[in-house]
Amino acid sequence: MPGVALRPLSVGEIIDASFQVYRRHFGALATIVLVCNSVPLLLQIFVEASGGGREHPVMMLGYYILYVILSSIATAATVFVVSESYLGRAITAREALNRATPFVGRVIMASILFGFLAIIGFVLLVVPGVIIVCGLVLATPALVIEALPSATAALGRSWSLTGGFRLKILGLLFLLGVIMVLPWLAISMVMGVIGAMAAMGGAGRSPMLFVVLGVAIGGLVQFFLYPLSHAALTIAYYDLRVRKEGFDLEVLASTLQAA
Repeated sequence: MPGVALRPLSVGEIIDASFQVYRRHFGALATIVLVCNSVPLLLQIFVEASGGGREHPVMMLGYYILYVILSSIATAATVFVVSESYLGRAITAREALNRATPFVGRVIMASILFGFLAIIGFVLLVVPGVIIVCGLVLATPALVIEALPSATAALGRSWSLTGGFRLKILGLLFLLGVIMVLPWLAISMVMGVIGAMAAMGGAGRSPMLFVVLGVAIGGLVQFFLYPLSHAALTIAYYDLRVRKEGFDLEVLASTLQAA
């Protein structure tokens, strides 16, 4: 049986289903995050503790390169875990990472094209930018799940799927933004206030210590929240396939055939 109901879902139901999948497969998702993001995070913390990116431009460049490559692998692996859960199956973090690695180039290219088109849209006017983001945001789930041959094919597939439902996607992105940003803002504000109070009180601790702690804690929180956002987008991808392509009937037919 599918892990999530194969039926049209509201935005709230997509978020709820995402939390269900996240809890059910927390071990696999957390392992993917730790494997792919621990080294870039440690490198970022070291750079911040050593004076910042201006003092260590080469290391900062290395951080960005590692982050882009490893986060793309993590994204694809997360999509595989969520997708298999949606269809009533389960895979380990190792299996998901092995399956994700061949997609890294296409995922990176899709992200670059997505960002480029979104920037053009926002430069022209805010509304076109929002439409582009909502229309292309499902490119990575489509690319990974359907094993599409190119980034442009993934963007086209996302644009086709989201047609007629971009306002719903906008609502989903808004909720995800709130869920993702609020914890990071709260941690940054708390660490900033503590650092300022320590500096004013002459506590003997450098404010930089609190900046580094804020980066470390905020990074960890964000890393563990990112799988939730990818889970929501993957479930939204399946939701649109159910609505527009009868995917639920397709799965039902294949189940009956197997029986």
